[in-house]
This record gives sequence, C-alpha cells and structure tokens, in this order.
Amino acid sequence: MSRHRALRARVRRGIAKWPVLIVVFVVLIGLGYLAWSWAGGVLDSRARALAQNCSEGDSVLRVAATPSVAGAVADVARAWSATRPVVYDHCIAIEVTSLDSSAVLDGLTTTWDETKLGKRPHAWLPDSTLWANRLSALNAKLVGAAPKSVGTSPVLLAAPEAAAPVLKDFRWSDMPEVTDWNKFGQSWGRFSVAMPDPSANTASALAIQSALAEGRGPVTAESLNSESAKAKLTKLAATVPPEVPPTTRDALRRLGDSATVNAAGFSVTPVSEVDLYKHNTGKEAPSKPLVGVLPVGPAPVADFPYIALGGSEVGEAEERAAQAFREFMTEPEQQKILAKGGLRVESTQDRPTPSPGVSWAAVTENLVAADATTTQQISSAWASADRGGQVVTVLADVSTSMKPRLDKVKAALRGQIDRSVSGSFGLWEFARDLDGAKPYKQLVGTGPVAEKRDALRRAVDGLRTSDGSQLYSSLAACYEAAHDGFVAGRVNRVVVITDGTSDGGIDLAALKSRLHGKDLAVSFIAIGGEVDKGALTDIAQTTGGSVSVVENPDGIEAALGQVLSTNA
Repeated sequence: MSRHRALRARVRRGIAKWPVLIVVFVVLIGLGYLAWSWAGGVLDSRARALAQNCSEGDSVLRVAATPSVAGAVADVARAWSATRPVVYDHCIAIEVTSLDSSAVLDGLTTTWDETKLGKRPHAWLPDSTLWANRLSALNAKLVGAAPKSVGTSPVLLAAPEAAAPVLKDFRWSDMPEVTDWNKFGQSWGRFSVAMPDPSANTASALAIQSALAEGRGPVTAESLNSESAKAKLTKLAATVPPEVPPTTRDALRRLGDSATVNAAGFSVTPVSEVDLYKHNTGKEAPSKPLVGVLPVGPAPVADFPYIALGGSEVGEAEERAAQAFREFMTEPEQQKILAKGGLRVESTQDRPTPSPGVSWAAVTENLVAADATTTQQISSAWASADRGGQVVTVLADVSTSMKPRLDKVKAALRGQIDRSVSGSFGLWEFARDLDGAKPYKQLVGTGPVAEKRDALRRAVDGLRTSDGSQLYSSLAACYEAAHDGFVAGRVNRVVVITDGTSDGGIDLAALKSRLHGKDLAVSFIAIGGEVDKGALTDIAQTTGGSVSVVENPDGIEAALGQVLSTNA
C-alpha cells in the first residue's frame, strides 16, 4: 500500500496551454481597446483644442447701444467675454459703443462716418422698436434678424419736485386739453409739455401715441385718419412751447437747472424711466432731482430691442456672434445686470439704489403699441401739425414699370393727404411726354393742404402709367419750382417715388448743377432692384435728404411716413 502511495506522490500533472492563451488574448484585446480609446481621446482633445485655439482667427463683435443702457450692456459684454466665446472657429472679442439712436440710423442708411461714430456696428440696441421700424422702412436688408427685447422702461413725465405731487392724477389723454396750471389748483401760469422731435426722441413719440390712443390702444390707421385724432394733434401741437430743446436730455437739463416751475419755458417733458434715472444719478445730475410721474392709465413702454444687423458689411461669424450675444443677454444672470442699470426685466424685481426722483411705481397695464406702418404715420402726422407743418412736394414715377405698384403708391399718398393736419402739399408726375414734350406735369401746385385736399385726392386718383422715365429732367423742374416756393422757417422737401433709372433728358451732372445746397432736401423712395441707388444717394446727400429702399410695394406707406416724420 505504501508503495502505491509513493508512486502517486511522484506523479506531476501538466498545465493546459489553451487557458493561458485565452487570457493573453483577452489582455491584448483590452490593451488594444485602451490604446484605441486613448488615441481617439487624444484626437478629440486635439480637435477641441484646435477649435478653442480659434483656427479661423479672431473676430470683433461691435455693438452700438443707446446711452442710457450702454454701461450695463458693457458689463454684460465683459461677462460674455469671460466665457471665451468661439463662433465658427473665431475667437470673439466684443466692443460696446454708446451712440444716440438717431446717429446710428443715419449712419447705417447713408454713409457711416468712422471719424465721428467709430467702426460700423454688427448689432444695435436702441431704446425702442420704433428705431427698428424706421431702419426697416429705409432698408429692410439691414435688419439681419427679428429684434428681441432685452428689457423695458415705461415713459414718465419728468417734473420739478414741487410740481410732481400735483400731477398724481394726470393722464396722457390730458395732454391736448390741459393748458394752464389752474386745472390743478395752482397759479404757476401756462402748462406746457416740451416735446423734443419725436422722430429722434422715443419718449416724445410714445407720449404722442398715448395721447391719441383710446383706452389701452392701439392707434390704428383708421383712428389716426379720424377728425378726432386730427383735433387732438392740432391741440397738442398748440400747447408745445415756442422753443423746444432738440433732445430729451437737453429738456431734462433745462428743467433741472430751473429754480421754479415753468422757469425752463415749459412745465414737464416725457422721458423713459431709465433715462430719468441716469440723468438724476449721472455726472450732470441736478442739485434737486427731477421727479418721474407715472400718468394714470395704460403706460407707453420703451422695449429696448436688440437688433442683429445685416448687409454686406456683416460677416457670417459676426452675424452668428451677434445672435449668440443676444441670447446671452436674456439669461437670468445677465438680466440682473441690466436691472441694476435701470431697466425692468421679468426675472427680477431688483431696482438700483439710490434712485433719486424715481419711485419705480408698478405698471398695471401697458399701452398696446401701434403697428410699424401706423407708427410711421403718427410721426408724419405730427410733423404736419407741429409749427405749421412741412412744405412737401411729391414727384411720382408713372412710367410703365410702375403699373403693378401704382395702387400702393396711390394708397400711401391718399393716406398722407387725409392725415395731414396742416402744412403744404403738392403733387407732380413724371414719365415721358406727359405735358407736350415735357416728361413731367404739375398736377397740384404746392400749397396749404387744408385748401387743396380735394384737388390732391382727385390728382392721386387720376394717376396713370405712361412710357419712359426721364427722372433727372423731371426732378430738375420740380426742384426749381419747390425752391421758388420755399417757405422760410418751415421744413421744405421734395419726395421722389420711383422704381427705375433715368432713360433720357439731362444727365446726373447737369441735375446736380441745378441743386442749391441743403436748404431743400430731396428724398427718394426707391422701389425694387432696378433703381440706380448710387446716383440717388449722391443726390440725397447733396441736398440733405435720404434714400429709402423698398423691396416690397407693401412697404411704400411706411417708407413715406418715415421720410415725412423727420424735422430736418
């Protein structure tokens, strides 16, 4: 038995090779997978690093902001820069410039003056959609994306400290009716509202809209054409003081420098809440802050739209960067920055402190704003009422190419004639051989619109198309007649509505030799893509006028309203 045990003890069992091979194989596969994953990760990391290293280089996003919020927008821009934004493999730097909206609009639609305004912006933040509407009316292609509000600010009446409590029950609809402080039991004399040019001052434009609105609004084209609206405009224009400061800031400065009520030459002025806050806390703050009064009833509100600009001057990277910054501005943390700057935003009720003269009173109901076209019509109606109105001569293209557009032109002219409260209006047409051998014809001589309204309506209804389009010869004759009838102390202008080029008669050089400087502006409403925009711009700039580019005939009425709304 022991022998057998000894034999079993000396036996050596071998180890099978195939399990070892399997283990080695699995290990090799694992190592290969890890190596492949590592290599892939390195490649991904390198790709991300390449993007973050901005393989397409650096790009600058330039944003023009209205002065009241430019500081807050610059703070938001610094927060965005801290995220190291990259758009289309471009590292984005951002520059915010404080510019008046009127200067931006003029620069975008004529010639951008870098010596005065800096480099042309890729995005624009004015204080109201009114400016977006005006830009669209002048050249819709310059609006790269639909504007988006980043905050709001109600329009108040800025008043001296002593006057503010007296106005606690004031309504915007009272403005055309109230002419004396006796209405409020005071002996301060005449009550007047300084209304700086509404074509350049948003608060004035919104205040006029509120004065015309019934209830919560909106003002419509139909209501604006009513006798009631004309009467209100006439009364409101009559209450305006003889000398009105050109801007809201100037009006605030004059009010703040006045020791007593009415010492400024007027009693109150419309102002956005954020503008009043900036005025009372800025470097030029008055010793006694002006007080903001929120009138009773629906409040007109400035909506501060962010506009990503379009056009050939805006590259794809800048366009996308402008949109990305817009979205960043509407995030809650960035909205808090704007709230600290004086805007109202939905995500917080925080208000800047201290805020002398501004109570941040609750707005229970907003005025419903008029649509874009009616907004332009309100401004042009005001221009026809203020200080006797403008002296306007219209030269309408009736060449054959205008046939599909002529009904829209007629509707725009009829509306303007019907809405005009005062001022003078005249109508010419041009094509070829309309009056004997002349390519033009004076249909109604320029004169007081109240006296010529019926004749003007008949002339508009009678417009018919004809062959040819001798623009330069026709404009020369129309311009000379308007210059001969120039009315001193009023805005005088010639407005040309056309869709083509000049195909005969005198040339551009000969026309320009007959122009007399910038006392009589020539503005163009250019319809479609066949016009010689360069030549029209040359004429407009020579005379101090403008060029509105209308791609769609539906925009003619808004463009005419925009042209006639300016007081320069």
